[in-house]
Amino acid sequence: MAIDKDAIRKHIRGILIALGEDPDREGLRETPDRVARMYEEVFAGINYTNEEIAEMFNKSFKDDLAVSSDHRDIVLVKDIPVFSYCEHHMALMYNMKVSVAYLPRNKVLGLSKIARICDMASKRLQLQERLGSDIAQIMNLASESDDIAVIIEGTHSCMTARGIKKESAATVTTTFRGRFETDPLLQNQLFMMLHRQG
Repeated sequence: MAIDKDAIRKHIRGILIALGEDPDREGLRETPDRVARMYEEVFAGINYTNEEIAEMFNKSFKDDLAVSSDHRDIVLVKDIPVFSYCEHHMALMYNMKVSVAYLPRNKVLGLSKIARICDMASKRLQLQERLGSDIAQIMNLASESDDIAVIIEGTHSCMTARGIKKESAATVTTTFRGRFETDPLLQNQLFMMLHRQG
């Protein structure tokens, strides 16, 4: 389903009026159109299921590396910057860094595809916990590996700019699937890789 920019323009104009603003004044005249175009971009992921995102970004290199399910060969892409919007307040979730690890089975994903998966999954109204689960599911489908780990750290403006107003609070979530969930040695290896400097 495509994002309805006309409806967004109409409703943003209504919100401006409800706030007591004049939507026809110079500074606000084009705001409904700007917001509609911004929403089309930052919420692009709403248009796709996890399965469709996996299909978009499943480019693999089957012949470049001999991979086996018997090994503990971790592929880790650290600190992928993303942002999203909290579904509770439509408030920005920012300074977000996503780290994604998987154990290749029969294919190795292009590294840029992992970053693109994170980016597209974040372009939805989200919860940080669900974002981790979405990325894990998409990675599972795209890589054909059951062994996925997603670690996200982010700051939520619904906590920093309103309500409790705790500016330095950060939220960390982990999503482990397959052997990352059950193998403590694998978890330790992953955390050592995550905290390795340089």
